[in-house]
Amino acid sequence: MTVIAMLGAGGKMGVRLAANLKGAPYEVLHVEISEEGRQRLRDATGFECVGQDEALARADVVLMAVPDRLIGKIAHSFIAKVRPGTAIIMLDAAAPYAGELPTRDDVTYFVTHPCHPPIYNDEVTLEAKNDFFGGVTAKQHIVCALMQGRKSIMRCARASHG
Repeated sequence: MTVIAMLGAGGKMGVRLAANLKGAPYEVLHVEISEEGRQRLRDATGFECVGQDEALARADVVLMAVPDRLIGKIAHSFIAKVRPGTAIIMLDAAAPYAGELPTRDDVTYFVTHPCHPPIYNDEVTLEAKNDFFGGVTAKQHIVCALMQGRKSIMRCARASHG
């Protein structure tokens, strides 16, 4: 079974991702540094967090649900702790494009970014029509880019919400 370490699991995107991955055929290890974020994750999903070092040691995939401006800094803080072949997925292209990611040729860097639902869309429920940021009840599309690494990671990116 694929093991995902989700960094920032108690943040806005982390909680959404945790909820959407509930019941998925992956083992998700939720990592959150703040007590407030850990409580937010518990309240929203019932999930508990694990320590970052434990999650990174077991991870096949590291999913960075962290603020965009911190992606490079956070990646540098953990890159030595991941195994060769680990896929690192981030939710914004600015850090890799700006060259802020650590150099490590034996990992995969994959970028995906959710698109906001269109204002005029084909949603049929009021709840979905009012999900302006998407990913909860509205259909949500994503854009993806393999920045470095194995093309086989693309299999993981084919799932979408909605």
